[in-house]
Amino acid sequence: MSADSSHAHEHHWEWSQAPFWVVTGIFFLVPLTFAAYFQYENPLLAAIFAGIGTPMLLAGIAMWVNEGLTVKPLIADVAGVGLPIFIVSEIFIFLSFFATYWMMRLGSESWPPEGTPDFPVALPLIMTVILVASSVTIHVAEEKYEHDDQAGFRKWLMITIGLGVIFVGMTFYEYNHLFSVDFYPDTNAFGTVFFSLTGFHASHVIGGLGIFICVLIPAFKGMTNKTFITCASVYWHFVDVVWFFVVSQIYFW
Repeated sequence: MSADSSHAHEHHWEWSQAPFWVVTGIFFLVPLTFAAYFQYENPLLAAIFAGIGTPMLLAGIAMWVNEGLTVKPLIADVAGVGLPIFIVSEIFIFLSFFATYWMMRLGSESWPPEGTPDFPVALPLIMTVILVASSVTIHVAEEKYEHDDQAGFRKWLMITIGLGVIFVGMTFYEYNHLFSVDFYPDTNAFGTVFFSLTGFHASHVIGGLGIFICVLIPAFKGMTNKTFITCASVYWHFVDVVWFFVVSQIYFW
């Protein structure tokens, strides 16, 4: 690669607008939407914030994916360092949630606190099976890509996306059930931790689905990037592993 070409890639990446759209979208979608709905009990305002944040987040993800698919030399250079740093930072964020739960759990004489309904055992187990299956399908998709089977890659990627959508749907189904029995994030300490931890994990699943969708669309035009596909797959496996800790601690301890 020439010096001019390298400089052009660096300049393009430095002035990327994707981080602005992603961060702003998350700001509208998570803290503002949750505050409007749960703190101020204003569903209309929450819907407005979610309506603003969702397309901004998806637009930012699409920009990032487009850069990953087109600026191939740059992403190959940074992925080996950037991905581990990102995963480690995510681990510490999740650890902060778990540490909070452990402190409340071990420091309480009675757990779960009064006002906590009985949680179904079957639902989280089914959700676990779905996520494990999605890890298998994304691995198969990678194998198809390695063997230059583009049709097979797209098929198994779509299956992975479908499983992820089912998981998110089951998460919202559970939330709706808990709301129907008057169990909310501010009901008690367990409610706060439960909705925070499962909601934070679900947001990562949604983010992964957004990345997969943005990989799938260019794939129909023959635009793929092995490094980016590998990074997306590793991220998805990480989200799946985290779920094992979530389900074991929140549902069965």
